[in-house]
Amino acid sequence: MLPIYLDVTRLLDRLRQRMLPTGVDRVGLSYVQHYAHRARAVLSEGGFHVVLSERQSALAFELLLSQDTTRWRQARAVLVRGALSGLRREVVHPGVLLHTSHSGLEFRRYFNALCGRQIRTVIMVHDLIPISHAEYCRPGVRAKHLSRLKVALDHAAGIISNSQDTLDTLVHEADRAGWSMPKAVVARLASGVASQAAGPSLLEGPYFVMIGTIEARKNHWFILHVWRRLVERFGERAPKLVIIGRRGWECENAIDMLERCEALRGAVVEESDCPDSRLHNYLRHACALLFPSFVEGYGMPLVEALQMGVPVIASDLPVFREIADDIPDYLDPLDGPGWISRICAFAEKNSAARRAQIKRIGGFRAPTWKAHFETVDHFLEELA
Repeated sequence: MLPIYLDVTRLLDRLRQRMLPTGVDRVGLSYVQHYAHRARAVLSEGGFHVVLSERQSALAFELLLSQDTTRWRQARAVLVRGALSGLRREVVHPGVLLHTSHSGLEFRRYFNALCGRQIRTVIMVHDLIPISHAEYCRPGVRAKHLSRLKVALDHAAGIISNSQDTLDTLVHEADRAGWSMPKAVVARLASGVASQAAGPSLLEGPYFVMIGTIEARKNHWFILHVWRRLVERFGERAPKLVIIGRRGWECENAIDMLERCEALRGAVVEESDCPDSRLHNYLRHACALLFPSFVEGYGMPLVEALQMGVPVIASDLPVFREIADDIPDYLDPLDGPGWISRICAFAEKNSAARRAQIKRIGGFRAPTWKAHFETVDHFLEELA
């Protein structure tokens, strides 16, 4: 069986910082869960890497799968010991390193050193948003992402894409820039939140949920203005909005609305550190998940909601249609009257619009991690 190596640097560092996992992190954790029994952990920094011993790897994987933020000191200790272990060279066997985040891919020495140890690299590409929609990212991120992709495509043995839409965008960008493309495969992502028994609703009355880091491309500012209109129209009878996610970058307008808009007080609930059990419960009892993004590489919350039988009102994005076909209710992300109308319709008791989508959800075939890893394992065998 082909030896597997997993770069878990980002996952351990976020646990050290007591940060809850993002969508990218949930993918990485699923890889840890699937491969931990046969894998070694790899840590990297600035293009330099260390391969942890089997014992250290087992501890790192156990820490990550626990996602217990009270164990942040142990995560820090693993990172420190890993750095120190770089002073001695661990014996490794030829195999494949799976890299499921974009972090650190811009360093050629990383790939060259792994190649020198006969370890081939397969990377997952989640999106090309810093390139295609740089206006939604921090300054300088576009150039960094271009560098990451150029170096990765030059050196990686294979690419795993989370969707056909992402792969098509990558192929287009590679063709435009004159980059070579290694072998690639599409393996769709399953839900990152484990199924749990539903508890009682955490809120009285109808409410809607948004899930994701508060940032410009997620369109929180727009939805908050929609909610202000709803409050102006219905007062205390307006449905509530639950925003689940940390505050991100360049989202000052949305934060100003959250902190200073009197009309939204009591109508909007912000959950910045929401454990999975609480997130699951919020979603289970929601009138719908709202997903008004301008652009997405995938959209795990959409999969999570539909898998739970919860309706979705979303932007009309190609990747959403790839995942869910015509099941969600789709709208232009700037159609204010349309969003207000649809939200009002879904908030009604015995909503006909909501019942119609729930009927369509019966035909949803959710991606599974079993199918994902069958695709990945077959791809790795082909590369070998």
